Amino acid sequence: MAFDAGMMSAVVHEMNLAAADAKIERVLQPLKDLIVLQLHSGRATRRLMISASSNNPRINITEMTFENPTEPPMFCMLLRKHLVGAKISEIRQFGFERALEIVVDGYDELGYPTKKYIVVEIMGKYSNLILCDGDYKIIAPLRIVEMSVNQKRPILPGMQYELPPPQDKLDPLTTGKDEFIKLYENTDLPPDKFIQAKFLGFSQLVAREIAFRAGGRAPGALWEAFDSVVGIIKTKSFTPTLIRHKEFKDGVETPGKPIDYCYLPIIQYGGSAIVETLPDFGTLLDAFFEEKEKSERLQQRAADIMRLLTNAETRLKKKTSLQRKDIAECAEKEKFRLNGDLIISNIYKLERGMTSAKLTDWSADPPADVTVLLDARLSPAANAQRWYKKYAKAKTAEVELAKQIEISERELEYIYTVFDALSRAETESDITDIRRELYESGYASRMKNYVAARPQKPKPMVFETTGGYEVLIGKNNAQNDHITTRLAEPDDIWFHVKNAPGSHVVIRTGGDTPPDEDLTECAILAAYFSKEQEGENVEVDYTEIRYVKKPNGSKPGYVTYKRNKTAIVTPDGELAKRLRKN
Repeated sequence: MAFDAGMMSAVVHEMNLAAADAKIERVLQPLKDLIVLQLHSGRATRRLMISASSNNPRINITEMTFENPTEPPMFCMLLRKHLVGAKISEIRQFGFERALEIVVDGYDELGYPTKKYIVVEIMGKYSNLILCDGDYKIIAPLRIVEMSVNQKRPILPGMQYELPPPQDKLDPLTTGKDEFIKLYENTDLPPDKFIQAKFLGFSQLVAREIAFRAGGRAPGALWEAFDSVVGIIKTKSFTPTLIRHKEFKDGVETPGKPIDYCYLPIIQYGGSAIVETLPDFGTLLDAFFEEKEKSERLQQRAADIMRLLTNAETRLKKKTSLQRKDIAECAEKEKFRLNGDLIISNIYKLERGMTSAKLTDWSADPPADVTVLLDARLSPAANAQRWYKKYAKAKTAEVELAKQIEISERELEYIYTVFDALSRAETESDITDIRRELYESGYASRMKNYVAARPQKPKPMVFETTGGYEVLIGKNNAQNDHITTRLAEPDDIWFHVKNAPGSHVVIRTGGDTPPDEDLTECAILAAYFSKEQEGENVEVDYTEIRYVKKPNGSKPGYVTYKRNKTAIVTPDGELAKRLRKN
């Protein structure tokens, strides 16, 4: 669902309850299109997130945390100058539009009271955040809109702020029954398309819900459904609703990934989806966007790494394919030796100038005639030597190609481990670690303008089992090496998914023997933090750290192990969230 005007009304209502009279303590800008205001009210501290992302624009109270850049952007510095220490007096929606203003009361440098407005426009790729003074003169926008881009509504510092131009649609909050029915009777559009075409502020989901509740095309029934939704908005009787895919694991119905969200109960999906009611809209929007935004942020920050890895994967696959083709040709080496032997044994029959000869192979059972190709320019003895040289070359090539294929396959396995680590990167420092690892692994020539950053102390994920044992899990190959070769003790137990890229998982036993339940939880974590995350009945090997070795000169994250046992488990993301401590 798009963040429509109805959702804006619900979020504004919730923010007024939570953030009115709150003091702005900090202003953060983790991403170029994301602003976070840290608010303090009474004893509570909250974060107000304003995202002007073209893909996922929204505003809400959030529990999500973000890693901030070491140097704040200029826009963030300007917001800090004008907003830190000020109080939010009110948050108002502009009519029934996807735009609002946050009214902020503060003091200037001389101590005189001032009023400023933070205008937030949630309009897809045109989303923006604009800081205005008390007269609605623009101090600074997050996104500058030049005259050359939009002559009707440029957004530049010093200009007077103007609302987006009105759409040729009706305000549903002021539309009466007679007007609604008259409009509907004069259209051929389906009910949901009619609502979206004629009225402001309704997303496709809400329009479909109104049509579904009407149960047909009867004008009266459609008006009743329409009026009930408008009534929810007018009376602020909102219900934070999350719709999830319905999944089955081991025959048990479980909630899957989010499909949509809304500000009213949704019944159109019937039994094909799971509909949840959440405590507030901040929790709702966090639940819907967290995984999606994590993936998008990763793509933005790690685009160069993804490109490098994809190119390396393509190159290695092509190289290995050619090597396999060459080694298949080497299988004919015995034929080359046989041709040389046949020429030597029948040399008295041959003479220079012949291009081929049919010779009998007496070693075959039964003996068979073999046609041997000859070089007319060479003597019979030289032709024999030519075939022997081809045999020797093919024999040597077969050995060397086998070695090269093994090297290529190991490098390809390493590339897959980096792909897997990249999927688990949570912060900018995680991506920096991966970038440094690739640089140190010999990919420097493919990383343009890379400047090696000062190494930071690895920060693996920390979990605690039901029995109270600490579990360390690496997010990338560097962290895997760190926890396995430096932090772990000989009696600790090491876990890794079988025959697939994944994190190293170490349970710190302190010399004890952990219960089976705790070991099972570790195996589930190892399966979840691997390429087999979406699988079922995943095999996970585990053994004591004393039996895990890192060969000299091996790639980061590569180890060998012995005396292992194997557990078969199903990955569980909810368990991972519950056990995590950092």
